Amino acid sequence: MRISIKIQRFFLEAICFLYILLFVYASVSKLLDFENFQVQLGQSPLISSFAGFISFFIPILELLLAFFLVFPKTRRMSLYLSTFLMSTFSAYIFIMINFSPNVPCSCGGILEQLNWKEHLYFNLLFVFLGTVALYLENNEIIKRTNIKLIFLFLLSLSLVYALFHTSEWMKQERNNFTRSFPHYPIQYVSEMDLKFNSYYIAGYGSDKVYLGNHTAPLTVTEIDSSLSYKRQHYIKLPQTALTYKSLTLTIDSPYFYVWDGTEAFVYRGSTDDWKASLYIDREAYFTSFVPISKNRVSIRAISSDTNQSVLGTLVVADSVKVALNPAILIKQVDGLFDTDGTHLFNKQNHKILYTYYYRNQYAVCDTLLQEHKYGKTIDTTNKAKIKVKFIKSKQGSKLSEPVVTVNKRTATYGNYLYIHAGLLGRYEPKENWEHNSIIDVYDFMENTYQFSFYIDNKYQSKLKDFMVSEDLIYTLSGNYIRTYRFKKDFY
Repeated sequence: MRISIKIQRFFLEAICFLYILLFVYASVSKLLDFENFQVQLGQSPLISSFAGFISFFIPILELLLAFFLVFPKTRRMSLYLSTFLMSTFSAYIFIMINFSPNVPCSCGGILEQLNWKEHLYFNLLFVFLGTVALYLENNEIIKRTNIKLIFLFLLSLSLVYALFHTSEWMKQERNNFTRSFPHYPIQYVSEMDLKFNSYYIAGYGSDKVYLGNHTAPLTVTEIDSSLSYKRQHYIKLPQTALTYKSLTLTIDSPYFYVWDGTEAFVYRGSTDDWKASLYIDREAYFTSFVPISKNRVSIRAISSDTNQSVLGTLVVADSVKVALNPAILIKQVDGLFDTDGTHLFNKQNHKILYTYYYRNQYAVCDTLLQEHKYGKTIDTTNKAKIKVKFIKSKQGSKLSEPVVTVNKRTATYGNYLYIHAGLLGRYEPKENWEHNSIIDVYDFMENTYQFSFYIDNKYQSKLKDFMVSEDLIYTLSGNYIRTYRFKKDFY
């Protein structure tokens, strides 16, 4: 039975009215809370690189479509565009639900109260209504309308697919500093009150975390991995005439090392009895010390020829062999301050990792420092923003202005490099930055950015040190050590 023209016009007007109501409400909600809308788009792993443009384009487009749906002369084209827009939204939500760990809602108003499946059904309802309205509006033959609608749906899917892959390419290749935050990749496990804030993480071994203490350099605090008990040990050094300015404890189980690079000596001992003996005695001055194996360590030293930082290795046998490679750390300003950074050894892949503090780069080296490559962090600071001034009276250089720290502390496990971020990314709420620390995760074997996650700054204490072992993250902030666990099979 053929539906009368009057009834067709009624349904057509009703559908257009619903579209107008939806678009006006959605666009106004976005504009009234525009900063939040832009932040949510920026968190989307599908379109984060285009969030700036899309955050302006979508509300304006919705208002224009609502306006042109009012007039009969522009209604048909507006219905095509409206159905296309809702199809694109539906494709976006479908991909987010099924293929993305991070699903921020950026709709605004009461639509944010819907869960993602309800939201998908809601959008598909409007796709269906738009399709019905086009059949009612069109005086063309049904076959031609079918072809146009099929083309429209394929175009919406292709657009979302293209945006996703282009956004990923821009994040990896163009490095526009937009982070991706998966939906709660870690969960809080436990914490322990250490009573003092002078601790740092010295190492890990046999399901135990070892803490050093800046104010008591020969005291070691041993804590089990569940943070249920702690025990103190006291390092016994041999009688010696050696003096030190600042002792640092490094533990690479079953050995511990106590060192002072400015005095160029290292003590080593076993964690079984905490008795140390002289391991390296004034063979090379160094500013960073990282054990690699029983008889090999990696150091960062200052070249006597160039007065610039260099990476090197010490091989300790009957004698100590020093090998420096000045080609790894790249000078940008002075070769000393601008090359400062964190120095790690990754046991799982036998790689030395060096991450610059003040630029978006890290180096990956073999244990002989003969082969190396570089990776990029997602920050756009490719040159260290520092100013160095030579002080004649001190016969030395000093930083003349506050520096911009890009990458703070680092940790490594497996194929991953974890970096405590120093700068706020695009579309990230300042409130989150004030109450959390951001950890960026990189696959250093593939030189790719993976994702980021938040560590809560509990009790207003910012993260000062952290370590990753298997699926556990150990953090130090204020007086507390805490553990978090990556969700099962997250990687």
